Amino acid sequence: MNSPKNDLILELKNITKKYDNTTVLENLNLYVRRNEFITLLGPSGCGKTTTLNIIAGFETVDSGIICFENQTINLVPPHKRQINTVFQKYALFTHMNVYENVAFGLRIKKLPKNEIDIKVKAILKLVDLEGFEKRATDSLSGGQQQRVAIARALVNEPKVLLLDEPLGALDLKLRKEMQLELKKIQKKLGITFIFVTHDQEEALTMSDTIVVMNKGKIQQIGKPEDIYNEPNNKFVAKFIGDSNILDGIMLEDYKVKFEDKIFNCVDSGFQENENIEVVIRPEDIKIVPYETGMLKGIVNSIIFKGVHYEIEVEINNKKWLIHNIKHVNTGEKIGIDIYPDDIHIMRKISEAV
Repeated sequence: MNSPKNDLILELKNITKKYDNTTVLENLNLYVRRNEFITLLGPSGCGKTTTLNIIAGFETVDSGIICFENQTINLVPPHKRQINTVFQKYALFTHMNVYENVAFGLRIKKLPKNEIDIKVKAILKLVDLEGFEKRATDSLSGGQQQRVAIARALVNEPKVLLLDEPLGALDLKLRKEMQLELKKIQKKLGITFIFVTHDQEEALTMSDTIVVMNKGKIQQIGKPEDIYNEPNNKFVAKFIGDSNILDGIMLEDYKVKFEDKIFNCVDSGFQENENIEVVIRPEDIKIVPYETGMLKGIVNSIIFKGVHYEIEVEINNKKWLIHNIKHVNTGEKIGIDIYPDDIHIMRKISEAV
């Protein structure tokens, strides 16, 4: 990611954080642009929530610099940062109604009553809670409670909103609805959102930029489609969606050998006969008649997934995963074709630790 300096709102420079003798973030570098929806994505324990807490000011760093609008804020307490946080557990005040929950931060700032009223009503309208002002928070649905938490954070007009797995407590249908709502709110307000999740589909759906993390290090930063289609390493390829990952040899530019066959590809810049790894997404594999297939195999299993079948095929004693709308039978012999655009080549390097 490259961006003009005046477009940046937040920079983390060489951030290291340890708990006892365990390093949870190691020399992490990240910048965030204004009005960007950026997602920190990774498995539990990868350091994404710690990164969020450092930005918020809830955690200190062992080394490194946190810059907000070109000012170092390492020693600035959370309440003085123009940054607010929405947690997975919404932490609403149950003894206050919706209006008072949202107005709480404004009352702390001692704003005039009429100004508070204008701001609260405007933000409740934005999150589609107009008319809910007098409702008790414990009478609301999970989605409505989340909207109150978001409204309470946004009414203070932060320049950055941090969201720590805020959709985790919702059911699947509501979660998908709120993904779209959050994105719509972010675009309408033009506020920078930094979102934490371990859900790959959620990250792909919502983000302008995804930061894939593992074991305290950034594995890859990019647009959702780039992260999915051009993974940097095996960890990213495995973590973002399903993948078939194979050993191969890059014979020359645009020509690769794997499974004892030569395929055309679109990659270049490798050494001749360099050992590489090939990534092929299950949905990019075409099922063809057994006799005409580039590769041939036998169907081990088939599972109906609603929009497609998930098919496991054994090819040269290796298990391949295929997503296809075509039904095949267990034990059936099939051929597969793979087009050059669907073959992604990765350098053979160890996964970052």
